Amino acid sequence: MKLRINIWLIPLVIAILFLAYLIGGILYFNATPKDKRITEPIISQYNAEEIGFRQESGLLLGRNWVDGNHVEILDSGDEIFSSKFDAIRNAEKSITKETYNYWGEKIGTPLAEELAAAAKRGVKVHFLMDFVGSRKADSEQLRIMDDAGVEVVRWRQPSWLQLSRFNHRTHRKILVVDGKTAFTGGANAADDWFYHEDNGGFRDYHYKITGPVVNDFQQGFSENWVASTGKLLTGTDYYPALDVEGDYSMQVTSSHPREGQKKIRKMYLYAISSANETIRISSAYFFPDNDFLDALAEAAERGVRVQIIVPGENIDQAYFRLASKNRWDTLLQSGVEIFEYQPAMYHAKLLIVDDIFVSFGSANFDNRSFRINDELNANVLSREFASKRINYFEQDLENSQPYTLEKLEERSGWEKFVGQITQILGPHL
Repeated sequence: MKLRINIWLIPLVIAILFLAYLIGGILYFNATPKDKRITEPIISQYNAEEIGFRQESGLLLGRNWVDGNHVEILDSGDEIFSSKFDAIRNAEKSITKETYNYWGEKIGTPLAEELAAAAKRGVKVHFLMDFVGSRKADSEQLRIMDDAGVEVVRWRQPSWLQLSRFNHRTHRKILVVDGKTAFTGGANAADDWFYHEDNGGFRDYHYKITGPVVNDFQQGFSENWVASTGKLLTGTDYYPALDVEGDYSMQVTSSHPREGQKKIRKMYLYAISSANETIRISSAYFFPDNDFLDALAEAAERGVRVQIIVPGENIDQAYFRLASKNRWDTLLQSGVEIFEYQPAMYHAKLLIVDDIFVSFGSANFDNRSFRINDELNANVLSREFASKRINYFEQDLENSQPYTLEKLEERSGWEKFVGQITQILGPHL
């Protein structure tokens, strides 16, 4: 007897096997971290103003503090992208750019055209974009850059040999021009960040940095450029001698899924443990692990004022907000103040400790940033800069509503149920 097989079942079986392999690989790889992260409470002997804090944090995070820098705060879509485009237009030797999101006619197309124009006049242009984050990129935008000689690489493009790493995205936002000027912050190269109070978009911040620390931003880009291309960028076109540009001490902190140290998380925990008076946090996606939540609660209980701004109803991933709220009980009971930003999707990423230590960049306060993504933050030790950044934080507070323990308890049964279900996905959110 001949066995008859329906030919239409073959593609279905192949698709099912492929999907099972993909999901299984992602879940296994992300659910089994290679190294243990910090689980014991950190007790810092120093506050952020002491020299011991600077010395110890440099050793713990693998990059020393660098003096002589300046930072300009860019607080809207117009400021962010006009400043970036001006820098690109004035580039003479090199441009290195890394981003998660890349798409859109308002930002994606102009950026492609500016990078292409730079390449045509002889500037070496390297653009690393995340594959998932750039999935909406128009083929014409990519063609414009490719035809001009821009070296475009899409991070973690699907490969049979590395499917288990497909969920590991680069979430960094780095732009370095001529090795002299760096940009970083929360804004991606996509239309959602073309923010105006009149037409919506994402509320976010970016920062323009000059001074000797720019070398560390370039080195941060180089880490992933080598990982994705095997090419090492060298020479004065990328690493020129840099002059003192200001009075700010700065430190770059970067992290990778496989590093085993979770440096961004370590940096946040260390800074929080040093706080004596205030902790201010802005986060687009606030879903830290229990040890991190305990650190914030403990700070509040020892008298530190802890204020956290998160998105309100305008959040782009509503399930994330529901999951996050299921973790707020301990914080609110400890006296932590939580505020929901109202006018737009709030995408800022920020930590300010004791009005002197400021950390900003690509990392959120969630497991994805702590353990799964490639991230990069810049830290500043300066009361002057902290004061400027606090002013923006206070403006955002004025546009936010406090979230109380009463509100948490008054949530509907459906909200609590969905929050519990989504918490199961917490390690992969």
